[in-house]
Amino acid sequence: MGAPILAGATLGVMGGGQLGRMFAHAAQSMGYFTAVLDPDADSPAGRVSHYHIDDSYENESGLARLAAHCAAVTTEFENVPAASLRALAAMRSGPAPGATSGSAAGLGAAAVPSDLLAVHPSASVVAVAQDRVQEKAHFVACGVPCAPYAVIESAAQLEAVGADLLPGILKTARLGYDGKGQVRVATRAELASAWAALKQQPCVLEKMLALDFECSVIVARGADGSMVHLPVQRNLHRDGILAVTEVFEGNMPPALANTAIAATKKIANDLSYVGVLCVEFFVLQSGGLVVNEMAPRPHNSGHYSLNACDVSQFELQVRTLAGLPLTPPRQHSSAIMLNLLGELWLAADGHSQEPPWAQVLALPGTHLHLYGKTQARVGRKMGHLNVTAATPAQARAVALQAAKLLGFAPF
Repeated sequence: MGAPILAGATLGVMGGGQLGRMFAHAAQSMGYFTAVLDPDADSPAGRVSHYHIDDSYENESGLARLAAHCAAVTTEFENVPAASLRALAAMRSGPAPGATSGSAAGLGAAAVPSDLLAVHPSASVVAVAQDRVQEKAHFVACGVPCAPYAVIESAAQLEAVGADLLPGILKTARLGYDGKGQVRVATRAELASAWAALKQQPCVLEKMLALDFECSVIVARGADGSMVHLPVQRNLHRDGILAVTEVFEGNMPPALANTAIAATKKIANDLSYVGVLCVEFFVLQSGGLVVNEMAPRPHNSGHYSLNACDVSQFELQVRTLAGLPLTPPRQHSSAIMLNLLGELWLAADGHSQEPPWAQVLALPGTHLHLYGKTQARVGRKMGHLNVTAATPAQARAVALQAAKLLGFAPF
């Protein structure tokens, strides 16, 4: 591990969405310049960064321009092409702090040859997270239990699926998120029809289990192998999208929480992971725990840490990328996070409306985070509301009041 990258350097992020935006805010608060590569000229992260490279993730010219600015680069979503991350890691990093202007006028400036660009997480790790087949294999190799499953990449594998896996959920091996690329199937006929509807692309069939609730664990691992974690998050999903996260002492049995933390650390260590990693789990009605999937980046369920912890998941992302020391985050307040989707901006008649922010923010302990997206759509993540309080009961009472004001279903 080399010397840490200090304030004044530029940190880059592949992807201009809300996670990139919050990463940029965290990096800037610690004295770094930020650069974003995203093909959307109006991306949330690009609008707040010092440099916005408006180019595709595959364009070598755009990747070179990003590398020319940056001392290190991370990613804000798992579907950025792994090949692009691999290409970045083979490029030279940008100039040392002070070598070029910190203004956008420096976009075309030539880099001063130095070390290779630091890219975390690595392309090989992101490639595992991008493919459910590889991901499941890694979980199994780590000894972390999964739901029973079968890989379906051919008609022969489809025919060989055991009856004990039905009913199940058929999931595309790649490019599935927020419930996309998933079909529930109860019979062999439904399975065959669903695979055909998914254009016979590689899939994983997971047996449906009796679930109690869902949870997630976020860890940050440095290049030196040091690792810290946030408290375990208890999550509620609706229509495949995270709706509510509750984080406080007693949100789940301590032994189960410790098992989830240990499993997440094992998954990260066996990947030699560097960066922030989130692993999602299902808690079974029988009391057991099975892993669902991992995200090689900060996660929606960790947004509460912006207001309830002394170190947020985004500061941890900056620290791992820059090679700074990792200190265990301390949660100082009970917290509930409400995910704010585009339908809150859409009235029943289809016209746009502004949610009642003044009434919501009049409630004690409310913290509104909007992502700067100019167009609301059903299911689109527009922001989140964190509610913090001294006790879980107080946080829940206020969160329920806020939910009622927003027309948010109770939980």
